[in-house]
Amino acid sequence: MRARPIAPAALLLPLTLLLAACGGSSGAAGAGGGAGSGTDGKGSLTLNVGDQKGGYEALLRAAGELDDLPYKIKWSTFTSGPPLLEAVNAGAVDVGGVGNTPPVFAAAAKSKIKVIAGTHSSSDGEAVLVKKGSPLKRPAQLKGKSIAVAQGSSAHYQLIATLKKAGLTPKDVTLNYLQPADALAAFTRGKVDAWAVWDPYTSQALDQADARVLTTGQGVVNGLGFQVAAPAALDDKKKSAALKDYTDRVRRAQNWVFKHPDVWSKAWAKETGLPDKVALDAVKRTRGTAVAVAVDKDAIASEQQIVDSFAALKLIPRSFDFGEFVDPRFNGGLPPSSTAPRTYGKAQ
Repeated sequence: MRARPIAPAALLLPLTLLLAACGGSSGAAGAGGGAGSGTDGKGSLTLNVGDQKGGYEALLRAAGELDDLPYKIKWSTFTSGPPLLEAVNAGAVDVGGVGNTPPVFAAAAKSKIKVIAGTHSSSDGEAVLVKKGSPLKRPAQLKGKSIAVAQGSSAHYQLIATLKKAGLTPKDVTLNYLQPADALAAFTRGKVDAWAVWDPYTSQALDQADARVLTTGQGVVNGLGFQVAAPAALDDKKKSAALKDYTDRVRRAQNWVFKHPDVWSKAWAKETGLPDKVALDAVKRTRGTAVAVAVDKDAIASEQQIVDSFAALKLIPRSFDFGEFVDPRFNGGLPPSSTAPRTYGKAQ
């Protein structure tokens, strides 16, 4: 007797809350977001911070890093990385955290942004998923198959790199450009053969959508995430000092998460609507593995590969030097970007 497929609608609410930093534009109405979610701290200086649901505000609060702030943080919530960076470009936000791909698209559009801090996380959560009963066993077998992926997302780059490693090109497959909620529906109903996606969607699909991992991003993507600031904020001495303090707090909070995965996963689940088990799996697979690293020459070179790949496929309007969009002033004392992520052992 076949098990009944889980209705996609049962997963849509938490998923739509988590259009993650890694993603491309959300495609949803009002995707620009920017809704205020409150202010922390005290003092005459206000740092405007862009965030995403269940992101850095929740992380810093859970870790106690919003206590005794000597300046104010005004939070604005966005649905994904690209609209957040649009706000940075417009000067409406001083800084915000995103994945490895939104800065490439923003820089290609000549946005006024500077990458100021980085993290290196496990790429186990960057995955190409298939159904448990799928005959596909290795990436080379994707030839001629249909794959759901969010256009311009980190998963998009991971898929391109995965295909290349398997001797394939995007022309060898049928790409269905779908944001996660729509991709989930297509995947669950068997409308696509595979789904390229990122955590926490990976963890949720494995838990609730009869999915298994065909391949992960290990060895094909860089696992980097960034804090991206407005040049005007960096040029302001007081705001620059606050940005340094803010990135230090983020680093300490990430250290705290690794040591307290259960506490953070419960707080994250409450914030986002994710099931507790899915949240803990995603923390141990990806979120808790982050290590603060310098935005150094290796990080720039790795991002340049993404630039060149997307430019060759004409997914961005131009190629450019990614290093021109990096400000390394806060690199001091941080380990190189090649530093291995933390690990809790084998992914769940």
